[in-house]
Amino acid sequence: MPDQRLYTATLTTGSLKPRESRVVAGLLLEKLAEWAWKDAIERKNVLQARAPGSAVALARLLRARLECFDAPLWLMVRDGNKGLSAQALLACAVKHSALLRDFMDLTLRDEYRLFRPTLAASVWSSFLEGCRSRDPAMPDWSESTQNRLRSTVFQILAQAGYLSDTAARGLKTVTILPALISYLRGKGETQLIRCLQLP
Repeated sequence: MPDQRLYTATLTTGSLKPRESRVVAGLLLEKLAEWAWKDAIERKNVLQARAPGSAVALARLLRARLECFDAPLWLMVRDGNKGLSAQALLACAVKHSALLRDFMDLTLRDEYRLFRPTLAASVWSSFLEGCRSRDPAMPDWSESTQNRLRSTVFQILAQAGYLSDTAARGLKTVTILPALISYLRGKGETQLIRCLQLP
């Protein structure tokens, strides 16, 4: 029976990982055979991971995120400037993770609307409590997993410019770049655009 869970903890494998994501986007654009993909990740260690297992896990996550879309977005990731690449990666991460998507759309949006100057760590705990009603099959994550998820999500938001950094967590206004908006509109991703355009 397929997994019906809406929320998963796959985010803990990595944040946006801009450098590694550019590499993975490049591999996808090369349309490598699976053996060549495995050779690049495991033998050549193009992601510069500390262990083969870590390389495989990270490559799997980044590939799954990027494959939510196609070559034009991969080009933004690989060849775009820092801002465009980060926003394209955020779009992939939001598309791939219901947990990140709902946090931005339901919780972070409210923080902006309430003109909060910073993002309190406690909002993550409140968000997770509400997740259970949306997904009764949500796993009972340990406190350490919940903290790792919060850390990863906050790091993603900082990398994409929504937070000043992961320590002060000052909320910042982000303007989504026209090239990404145009691409997402062409894909009919109106809900995703809404998630990215806060408040």
